[in-house]
Amino acid sequence: MSMQSLEDLFVDKLKDVHDAEKRITRALPKLIKAASSEALSNAFEKHLQETQQQIDRLEQIFGDLGKSPGRKTCHGIMGILEEGEETLGQNAPEAVMDAALIAGAQEVEHYEISAYGCLKTWAEVLGKPDVVSLLERTLDEEKKTDETLTKLAGTINSQAKDGAESEHHATVMMPTRRGGNGSSRATGRSSKH
Repeated sequence: MSMQSLEDLFVDKLKDVHDAEKRITRALPKLIKAASSEALSNAFEKHLQETQQQIDRLEQIFGDLGKSPGRKTCHGIMGILEEGEETLGQNAPEAVMDAALIAGAQEVEHYEISAYGCLKTWAEVLGKPDVVSLLERTLDEEKKTDETLTKLAGTINSQAKDGAESEHHATVMMPTRRGGNGSSRATGRSSKH
């Protein structure tokens, strides 16, 4: 694609973020399953539903512009998601894994916040108020998701720190979503890792 104008750049970035969102919808179910914190799992589930709506909005924008999303690959999100896959393959105590999941998810959110911020600004400059409104809704959702993850990180990071300090002599059962009976083994490790 030739990028001779801001309009060309705008459409190219829309295609990039469309591919990113599709990849994220495939990655989020893995995070939902991997999270031991019920609150974290619920946050991922909520964001999966939002992401599907965000794809619908992008496709509405493409329709309004008379363009197609095509098959552009978002290499930035691909790299972040590949790192996340590596994290999922690690053996770690539940709180440590949850902390890692939050960190990876926030990398994705920050990428999206940057992309949607640029797109919204370009739509304003290009005089597309309906598109601005759609992009603004998505940008607000991405920011709220990031805020939710930051709040969850406060508790989970403390649990990960405390778990590492007491791992050798832990005797308290930790609440978990994965254990099936609401508790995990005294080591704080899930049988799934």
